[in-house]
Amino acid sequence: MTSKDKDGPSNGHYILKASSIARAHTILAYTAFTSALALGLLLHYKKIVKNGIAGYPEEWFPSVSATIGDWYPERNVFQIVIALTSGPRIALVSLLYFLQRSNESSLPAIVFVSGIIRTLSCGGWVYITSSDDHDAHDIFMITYIVLNLPWMVGGIYSTTKKCPSVRRKRSVIASAFFLAIVPLVYFFIQHKVYRIPGAYTHYSFFEWGLIFFDVLYDACAEEEFRLNNLYVAIGDLKSVNGSAAPTQVKYIHIGGSPSRHERSESPKIRSHPASNWVASLVSLHRPYVSFTSDLYLSYIFWSIFTSLIPTLFYFSVWELAIAGSELALFSTLSPIWLSIPTILNWAHTRGGQTIMRLLSFSGVAAYILQSPLHRLFLVAFATSAAMIPQVVSWADNPGYQSITTGLGLMLSSLSKHVNHSNNPVWPFIDERSGGYNKEGLLLAFLALYEFFTRPDEEGQSPESEKNAAEPVSTTHWLLGALPLGSFIFILHSLVADPSTLIAWSWTGYENGRPRGPLPHLHGSLTLLCQSIGLLIALQAVTRSKVPLLANPLWFVFGSACSYVMYTYRNWSGYLGGLGLAIFVMGSLPLILHNASSTRAVFKTSFTAMLVYCLLALANVWTVAYAFVPGGVYLRERTDLVIMAQMACLVPAFEWPALGNRQSSATALTSTISSCTRTALALMSIVAMLASLYRLPATPVQPFRPGHRILRAGIWTIHFGIDNEGRDSQRRVMNLIKGMELDVVGLLETDLHRTVYGNRDLTRVIIEDMGYNVDLGPGPNSHTWGAVLLSKFPIINSTHHLLPSPHGELAPAIEAVLDVYGTSVTVIVSHNGQEEDPLDRELQSKELARIMSEAYPRPVIFLGYVVTRPHAPRPNPYQILVEDGNVHDVDQEDHDRWCEYILYRGLYRTSYARISRSTVTDTEMQVAQFVLPRHGRGVTNDTESARYLRSRKEGLPPQHWFPMAYYGNQRWGGVNGHFYHVFDTPLYYAIPEGAEI
Repeated sequence: MTSKDKDGPSNGHYILKASSIARAHTILAYTAFTSALALGLLLHYKKIVKNGIAGYPEEWFPSVSATIGDWYPERNVFQIVIALTSGPRIALVSLLYFLQRSNESSLPAIVFVSGIIRTLSCGGWVYITSSDDHDAHDIFMITYIVLNLPWMVGGIYSTTKKCPSVRRKRSVIASAFFLAIVPLVYFFIQHKVYRIPGAYTHYSFFEWGLIFFDVLYDACAEEEFRLNNLYVAIGDLKSVNGSAAPTQVKYIHIGGSPSRHERSESPKIRSHPASNWVASLVSLHRPYVSFTSDLYLSYIFWSIFTSLIPTLFYFSVWELAIAGSELALFSTLSPIWLSIPTILNWAHTRGGQTIMRLLSFSGVAAYILQSPLHRLFLVAFATSAAMIPQVVSWADNPGYQSITTGLGLMLSSLSKHVNHSNNPVWPFIDERSGGYNKEGLLLAFLALYEFFTRPDEEGQSPESEKNAAEPVSTTHWLLGALPLGSFIFILHSLVADPSTLIAWSWTGYENGRPRGPLPHLHGSLTLLCQSIGLLIALQAVTRSKVPLLANPLWFVFGSACSYVMYTYRNWSGYLGGLGLAIFVMGSLPLILHNASSTRAVFKTSFTAMLVYCLLALANVWTVAYAFVPGGVYLRERTDLVIMAQMACLVPAFEWPALGNRQSSATALTSTISSCTRTALALMSIVAMLASLYRLPATPVQPFRPGHRILRAGIWTIHFGIDNEGRDSQRRVMNLIKGMELDVVGLLETDLHRTVYGNRDLTRVIIEDMGYNVDLGPGPNSHTWGAVLLSKFPIINSTHHLLPSPHGELAPAIEAVLDVYGTSVTVIVSHNGQEEDPLDRELQSKELARIMSEAYPRPVIFLGYVVTRPHAPRPNPYQILVEDGNVHDVDQEDHDRWCEYILYRGLYRTSYARISRSTVTDTEMQVAQFVLPRHGRGVTNDTESARYLRSRKEGLPPQHWFPMAYYGNQRWGGVNGHFYHVFDTPLYYAIPEGAEI
C-alpha cells in the first residue's frame, strides 16, 4: 500500500504490510534451496551424493552442504538468492522484536539477539562451504542449529496473546525440528565414526527436514503480523496519520521522526523514546544480576557439598577399611546449631547468611593446601558453614529456592560435562588437573558482594517472603524431613553428573556398535531432561500450582522410572533414568514446600541431613561390604537403597487415605521466570555443543598402523585419586600417551558413586587421545570397576561378575577387537584379595574357561591377580596359565604379585614395567605383540622360540619402547615414571619362519 501527499514529493510516504516481508522471506528461502537441489540433481547427481565413505549407489541423495557448496552453477545460484533473502530475514527478526518486546520480560530481546546471530551464522555456513573449510563450515552450521533452541522456544513464549493459532503452529513445527535432530545425530555418528555406507543418505533426509521446518517456522511470522495489523511506514509520519491508511493498526515508522507533540497525539503509533528505553534497561538490570548471583552461589554450594565425600574417602581407600575420616560426613548435620534461637534468628538475616557463605568459600580455597588431611578439615568446615544458610533459604522461600537449587545443581553437572567429568572448583582439582579454582573464587566473591548489597526490593518482595515463610497450614516435621533428606541424596547420587545414569545402563558393544549411550556423546541428553523437569517445576511455581505435583500419579511415574533404570540396561535402562531425571527436577518445589510448611527449621533440616547421611552410608555399604562392619546385610542390595529413598518421598505426596494438605506457594515474578528459561536454554545449548565438539573428527587409529603391532598395558589406578589426594586423570593419560599404548586395561575405575564424586576417569583420555572405550560393569553391579581402552574397533564385549561367595565382587571385561582384520580377545579383570582363597580360585577358573573357549582366537589377558608366579593350585597362576591355555608374558619375572599379562596366538616382542610415581599404588606393566599374517597362526609356539631374548637393536625401531623412560628415582624418566625392576624393557626376537 502506498500513497503520496498532494503537497509534493517532500511529503511522500509508503505503507507496507509487515506480512508481505515475512512472505517474501519464505518464498526466497525455499527458492534458494529448491533451485540448488534441482540444479544439483540435474547436473551433478553422482558427484554431490558422493562422500568420503561411499558414493552412488550406496549413497543416493545429497546432503545440504554438498548441494549448495560444491559445484557451479547451483552454488552460485543459491548464494545469490540467499543474499536476497538476508534483507527480509533481518527485517523479519527486527519486526518480531518490535511487536513482542515488553518491559516485563527480557525474553523478546534474547530471541532478537539469537535471531541476529543465527542469521549471521547462516551466512557463515552458506558462504564458507565444506569444500572451502570443513571445520569452519561445521562450526557455523552447528551454531545455527543450536541457536534455533532460544529462537524457537523463546519465539513460542513471546508470541503475542492474540495469536494462539500461531503459538500452536510454532510449537508443532519446533517440536518436529528438534525431534529430527535425534536421528540426524545418530546417522551422522554412523557415517562419521562407524563409516557405514549409506548412512549419510539417511542423514541427508533429516538435514533437509531441518531446513524445511526452519523456514516453515519463520513463515509463521506472516500470520502473526497479519493478525496484529502490523505495517511499516516509510516517510513523513504526519502524512501517514492524515492519509487514508488503515485504522486500528500498528505502525513501525522509518524516517521523518515526528515531534514529541505529534507522538502524544497519535495513539496508533508505537513510540518508545530512547530515554525511556535506557531508563527501562537500567531498572531491569539489577534483578538479572541478582538472579545470576543466586544461581552462582547455588553452584558453589553444590560444588562444596559434592566435594566432601570424595575428599574424606581418600583415606578410606588407602586403609581399605573405616579410617575415621568418615566422621567428616556428619559435618552436614550442622543445622543442629539452628536449635539455638539466637543463631536461628541470625541465620535468617542477610548479614548472617553472608558471613556463613563467606566462610563456606574456604572449601573452594582448600585446593591451595597440599596435605589431604588439611584439605579434609577445611572442606568439612566449609560444608558445615554452607548447610546453614542453605536450609534457612529453603525454609524462607521454597518456591524461588527450588528453582535456583535445581539450576545450581545443573550448572555443577554441566561444568563436569564440559570439563572432562570434573567440577573445576573442587578442592581436590587444581590447575594441573583441569581446575579453575581462582576464577571460581573470584566469581563467588563478586556474587556474594551482590547478595550483600542487594536492595530489599530485589527478588521476592517482603510480602512474598513473609507469605513464603508463613505457610497457610503446617506439616509434621518428620513428614517434611524424610522426603527432603532422601531427595538431597537422590540429587547427589544420580543426577549430579550427566553420565552417571549412562553408567548404570552400560553393557558394552555388539556387532561393532555400542549397545547403549556413550557418556561423552550422550551425557547432554541427561541435562536436557533435567531442563524439562525444571521447566515443569517452574510452571508449577509460577502459576502457584505446586500442590498439583503432589498427585500420587506423579510419584508412580517416578517410581516406575526408578524400577526401569535399576532393572533394564542399554537404551531401555537409560530412558528410565531420563524419566527419573525429569521426575526429580520437577519435584523440587514440592519437596521444599513440604519441608518449609513444617515451620520447624531445626528439626526438619537436621533430620533430613541425618536421613541423607544414612542413605549415603548404605549406598557405600552395598559395594564396600567386605571392608565395613555389618556389610553382609547390604551386600549388593542397591535395590533396598532405591526402595528406601523412594519410600521416604511418600509423605510429600497427597494420598486420598491420608487426606489432603493445603500449602501456599508464592508465584515467581515474570523476570525470574524469564531468567530461568534463559538459563535452561543456555545450559542445554552448551551441553549439546560440548557433545558435538567431542564427536571424533577422524576414525580412531593405532599408534603404529601398517606394522601389525599391538602394544598393551595394565594399570590399577586407585579410583583416579593420586597419592596427594588429587584427581589423576591427566597424569594417567600422560603415561599412556608416552608409552603409546594401543590397548589399555584400567582397574579400580567405577567412580560413579558419591564417594568418588560421580566421575568418569576415561573422559580426558578418550576425548584428547581418541580411544574406543568399554566402561565395564556399572555402579549397580557393585564392583570396583574395570575399563578397556582400545585403538582398535571393539566388535563385541561382555561384562562378567566373577564368582565371589565371600569377598568383594570381581569384574571382568571380555572383548573381541578387530586388530588389523584379525579378531583378538582381550580380557581385563580384577580378582579378589588374598583373604578370600575360595573366591580367587573360583574367579581364576572362570577366567580360564573364558580364555579357553576363545580358542583359536589370539588372547591377551590384562589382570589384577594377586599371586606369586608359578604358584600351584588353588592359587590363581597355575589355573589361569594351564586351564586357560595361555603363556605368561615372561615366566622368569619372579618379582610380581598383583598385575599379570598373559597371551596366546601372538608373537611377544617386548615387555616392561614402569614405576607408578605418585599417581597410584601400583606400577604399570606393558607388553608389545606382533600379529601373525592374516589367516595364519603362530608357527612355532615352543618355549625356546618364545624366549629368544634380544637387544633392542636386534629389532626394528617400531618395536622399541620410548627411550625417555630410562632412569631411576634420582634422574631420568618422565614425570617420575621410569623402567624399573629390570631397569630396561625386555626384548624378544621373532622366531625364524614366523609369518608376519
